[in-house]
Amino acid sequence: MLVRVVKSSIAAVLSIEGALLLGLSNAYTAGLFAILGIDTTKKRSVQSIIVRFAASVIGLFIAIGAFQLFGYHVWVIGLYLLVTYYALYKLKMQDGIVMSSVIMLHFYAARDTSLPLIGNEIALLAIGLGIAAVINLIYTPRSEQQMLRTKVEIEEAFSKIFKEIAGHLGDVHRIWDGTELLVAMEKVEYGCKLAREADENALFQNKGEWHTYFEMRRQQLFSIQRMLDLVSQVYQSLPHGEAVARLFEELAEDLKIPYYTGRIDEELSLLDAGFKRMPLPADRLEFEVRSALLQINLELKTFLSIAKQLKKKRPQGRTEVKAGRGE
Repeated sequence: MLVRVVKSSIAAVLSIEGALLLGLSNAYTAGLFAILGIDTTKKRSVQSIIVRFAASVIGLFIAIGAFQLFGYHVWVIGLYLLVTYYALYKLKMQDGIVMSSVIMLHFYAARDTSLPLIGNEIALLAIGLGIAAVINLIYTPRSEQQMLRTKVEIEEAFSKIFKEIAGHLGDVHRIWDGTELLVAMEKVEYGCKLAREADENALFQNKGEWHTYFEMRRQQLFSIQRMLDLVSQVYQSLPHGEAVARLFEELAEDLKIPYYTGRIDEELSLLDAGFKRMPLPADRLEFEVRSALLQINLELKTFLSIAKQLKKKRPQGRTEVKAGRGE
């Protein structure tokens, strides 16, 4: 917001000075047009400026027609607003109603719609929106460091969640207040917002790696929430649960590695095969707990499949276990 205020101030001053230098009437209006043209990202700014300029030109011709047909009366202003706003709304250009109304009021105040005044208004638009576009393209705040910090915070929160899951599977009496889950939800949404803004500041690029990363974590967060619902159904300590707990402890560290290796996936497959060789449950309680553990394993596969689809692949030549971990 501070950056936007500073850019708006600079754009307004430069626009007014430019309009005064050219000897335009209503020169201070160029400053208003510049302020309205400032936006938070490059793509949004370009889109906004195009829409506002087109809407203002449409409104300009509607104003000329209205005043030529009905004269310069106050009720014509109301008629103009009704017609113009409806037209711009249908064209999805309603954001330009303020600028087009300003131009209309200039015509009304001057009691004139001659070519010189029309040229004056178009020049004001060009100066105000043009300078706003230049300033927006020259500088937009970089969010790379914010995204890096958010990435670390998300991974730390995920890691703590997995450690809590492992702790509960090892000791069903363990208590957890769920703070890390709330932190993860907040940081994932913030990261997605930063990634969208970064994409909008890259005029000629498609969605980048940060968008892919935060989208992966958002999908995985849904998977984690389902896991936690299943973990709450594990109310008896079993050897099966301890085995799954060890897997979560490893995953708590591995998820911080930036590429996917499939190591945890392989261990999970081995664990499933081991479960199938175990004797059947001795009673209903054990059956329910083992059923919940099986569903946790299935959900963990979903979590890993998301990483497999969206994470980077392991660099060539890094085959050692330590360097090759990461989900």
